[in-house]
Amino acid sequence: MDFSFGPDDEALRQEARAWLTGRLAVEPSPTAGRAWERELGADGWIGLGWDCPPGTYGNRTAPLTGQVVWAEEYSRARAPARLGHMGEHLLAPTLIAHGDPAQRSRFLPAIARGEEIWCQGYSEPGAGSDLAAVRTAAVRDPGSRTYRITGQKLWTSFAREADWCFLLARTTEGSRRHHGLSLLLVPMDQPGRIEVRPIRQLTGGADFNEVFFDGAEARTDHVPGGEGNGWRVAMDLLGRERGPATLAQQIGFAEELSRIVRLARETGAAAEPAVRDRLVRQWAELRTMRWTALRALGGTEPPGAPSVAKLLWGSWHQRLGELAVQVQGPLAAVGPQDWSDERPYELDALQRLFLFSRADTIYGGSAEVQRTIIAERVLGLPKEPRP
Repeated sequence: MDFSFGPDDEALRQEARAWLTGRLAVEPSPTAGRAWERELGADGWIGLGWDCPPGTYGNRTAPLTGQVVWAEEYSRARAPARLGHMGEHLLAPTLIAHGDPAQRSRFLPAIARGEEIWCQGYSEPGAGSDLAAVRTAAVRDPGSRTYRITGQKLWTSFAREADWCFLLARTTEGSRRHHGLSLLLVPMDQPGRIEVRPIRQLTGGADFNEVFFDGAEARTDHVPGGEGNGWRVAMDLLGRERGPATLAQQIGFAEELSRIVRLARETGAAAEPAVRDRLVRQWAELRTMRWTALRALGGTEPPGAPSVAKLLWGSWHQRLGELAVQVQGPLAAVGPQDWSDERPYELDALQRLFLFSRADTIYGGSAEVQRTIIAERVLGLPKEPRP
């Protein structure tokens, strides 16, 4: 496939740029969160990549190149962080592929309108990158069309804001590994049955949460793919974590690198051969990642490419954070504002980059797990012993 942008893509680029410029120029600052999701939905910017006829669920669609255009313009405009990412890019395509008509009719229009927010219940204590070790159990409630869910999920983004959670649970008692799992659609508004606790990070924020389920209910007809088929559905869903958003992520990376280059010139660090070498290397590797991503989107993705990509960008971004600290020098240890009891410390953008990037080689599948996947599934090496 020849991945290139045509006249229709450029027209969409101009439309997207004008729309974003108009919304982001509003004073005071543009709304974010739920209000922003509803704005996106009202003007048809949610669901561009859904594999369905335009307007089926209140969304419009765009070809792959158009999806890349929107993702790139959104990143360039520095538009608000999305609350609806999980629902739009992960759950919705999964429902289109594996859900029944009733499930699609119930959930997709609300996602397209930006009205319902979703979170993902996959990782658990002891079952982070090893998803097949899930222990959260869902037992059918005798005499009713519900499951009772008991267990704990960890590192759950948007759990405090979400209306719903797509959750991987063990529905067959005594099953092991990838057998006996189901993907359940669980309402989060269940006081006393679902508890969300924020996890404080090095940056001072709390983007992730742990979620406790104590008899939480889920309907038996809210199981995409059917009971016991959760592993297949979950793997398909995880495969959707890459795509046009990968290129948008790289635009953000490029902006961070440009900021560090400017700082290196201002501080004189760019005159140091070692620093200059690292700056050039980061730039060259970022360009390589872009062309690799374009090749994958163009339909020539080799086996193991997702794991290779995760290894590349995770380690690249982590090294970029380290480079930011090196360029800042002693000032990297000084916050932009004085500390107070209310806010123990403040961070500038590059300090936040350094601290948050320590997790880049862990979340979304740790570097160790990605290397294991490449070794076993691509290179055909002996499998790692598992209990």
